[in-house]
Amino acid sequence: MTKEERIEKAVALFKEGYNCAQSVVAAYADLYGFTQEQALRMAASFGGGIGRMRETCGAACGMFLLAGLERCAVDGADREGKSANYALVQELAEKFKNENRHLRCADLLGLSKKEPVVSEAEARTPQYYAKRPCTKMVESGARIFGNFLESIGKL
Repeated sequence: MTKEERIEKAVALFKEGYNCAQSVVAAYADLYGFTQEQALRMAASFGGGIGRMRETCGAACGMFLLAGLERCAVDGADREGKSANYALVQELAEKFKNENRHLRCADLLGLSKKEPVVSEAEARTPQYYAKRPCTKMVESGARIFGNFLESIGKL
């Protein structure tokens, strides 16, 4: 599957009702040996800016989760592996901020600090997609991670 097909898959998943993190992770999960269901489960809590708390954008969190599958430490004493992961996450975050101006969900959505945090997921209606930039964030996250994979010859 090409990067463009993966971006399209991420956007399609989002439009099917999956959250932003799930959509980005599921578009690349097969590269790491995960089924779509496993990807959807592992990324479920990161949507809506992490549990709908409007913190770090879920699409960015999806990229970061994938970054851990690509570069990480699996030994607690592996400082080099941890550093490689942190460097990749910071690189991806900077690219996301350059494209979208913010990394924080509330800022991307233009929400005020006075709006309450609620756990109820919004209905996915045409109005939802029209008023939220989330589809663009999913596309951005999937593209940025795809660009990274292309740069290391994995796509």
